[in-house]
Amino acid sequence: MVECNIKFIRFELIKLFYKLKTIKMKKKVLLIAALFTAGLSFAQDGLTSKKGVPILPEAGDWSIGFDASNLLQFGGNMLNGNTSNTLSSFGSQNAGMISGKKIIDANKAYRVMGNLGFGTSTTSPDTNNTISTSGFDLGIGLGIENRRGKGRLQGVYGPMASISFGTSSIETETTVASTVSTLTVSPGAKIALGVSYFAGVEYFFAPKMSLGAEVSYGLSLNIVGESETESKTSAATTTTKADGSTSINLGQTPNTMISLNFYF
Repeated sequence: MVECNIKFIRFELIKLFYKLKTIKMKKKVLLIAALFTAGLSFAQDGLTSKKGVPILPEAGDWSIGFDASNLLQFGGNMLNGNTSNTLSSFGSQNAGMISGKKIIDANKAYRVMGNLGFGTSTTSPDTNNTISTSGFDLGIGLGIENRRGKGRLQGVYGPMASISFGTSSIETETTVASTVSTLTVSPGAKIALGVSYFAGVEYFFAPKMSLGAEVSYGLSLNIVGESETESKTSAATTTTKADGSTSINLGQTPNTMISLNFYF
């Protein structure tokens, strides 16, 4: 029925075009027809693709998403001619979050977010010193996502709860007159418990594929364990320790994330 009405309207516009005598009036009809066609195409394409595939996720769909910040920065550096341009490999400490969703209905989804990061590096600022660093991060979050919108652009918001764990160490090796001394600094392990509220948007640029952007603001309990500093020479080894700490932070810096999402 809708398709028949569309064809009828187009046919009437064509008849009106040929009945008009002035070029000015014909241009107006052509403009109206163009706007009508563009608006109609947007309305239809906002729900399904040309092949009839739903663009928006449906109840029961799952998704997997990746932090696209590093990817977008890589693309931007390519465009501006930046020669020091690399992508973070999976598992590196700055590779970003991985997320998953379970769509309950058009207005609700459950989400989980996680990150597993680890990395090591060794640098030599001069011939006498070598600095080695290592780190490990593990985090997971669970939340409820509320969704609003009927077109390609969807609003998302809701609460999240998270827990994360991280360790790191820095080792400096100094060589003077064939004598090697080592200083190892091991900050205490860090545990963070948090609750937050996120809000953002998700734009579906293709069937069940989207780019999302969101910001979150929340409260976190941070626990830092006992730290240790070890100084080692050929003559002796000295170890000193420092007490840990506990702090509570209320959204001192809002977190932002850009994501690339796939639904299936």
